[in-house]
Amino acid sequence: MVIRSATPADISRCSELLGYLFEKEAEFSPDPECQQKGLALIIENPSSGTVLLCEERNSGFIVGMVTLLYTVSTALGKKVALLEDMIVDPAYRSKGIGNMLLRHAINLAKEKGLGRLTLLTDRGNTAAHHLYEKYGFEQSGMVAFRKLFSYRE
Repeated sequence: MVIRSATPADISRCSELLGYLFEKEAEFSPDPECQQKGLALIIENPSSGTVLLCEERNSGFIVGMVTLLYTVSTALGKKVALLEDMIVDPAYRSKGIGNMLLRHAINLAKEKGLGRLTLLTDRGNTAAHHLYEKYGFEQSGMVAFRKLFSYRE
């Protein structure tokens, strides 16, 4: 397995992977058109984030992904990232791919001098919670609130 940054040619496969993720998440539903637009916004603007992929070395088949979205923390006075869209193809789970992706994302954040990684998970996703805790993530006392705007271009 190899970890690399996504390119525009990877958007279709990444959108498929996001479909698996959004089928499981309580607050989201798969929408391939939206996922492709979002991926393009990140991949075509590297200052906004990085999409990391795990692919089979020989075939080049993408089996997993994770996204880092960059922002600034005024509390820390430095750049930070949101860790988003961590997903492994169901046929490739329990093979250490999630661990590989998470380690690579953490190392990339350190290399970039980021002050923090923040992520959200569904409350009931205890398997993900255990994985993140294994790598030093701690539950925050903060509560997520969102306001969605329902309009399309």
